[in-house]
Amino acid sequence: MVRIRMQRLGRRNRPFYRISAIEKRNRRNGVVIEQLGWYDPIAKDPEKQFKINGERVQYWLSVGAQPSDTVRRMLEKNGVGKGSSS
Repeated sequence: MVRIRMQRLGRRNRPFYRISAIEKRNRRNGVVIEQLGWYDPIAKDPEKQFKINGERVQYWLSVGAQPSDTVRRMLEKNGVGKGSSS
């Protein structure tokens, strides 16, 4: 099963996350099927805090990928994937 989840990057006390489609059994920073966007919790400007390729997220949701709880909340907050996620 494919999950849409975050990978932690950045340095200590300065996190940065990539949002990726990853096989569920792979570790957090394991092999990525496709990179879908990123999230920067430190950025002050809300437009520079979150970027996602909504078209590709819709595709992955349509073929059965399950977003993690955190990613699901972020997608709903930004209006991506509404109605498609379970």
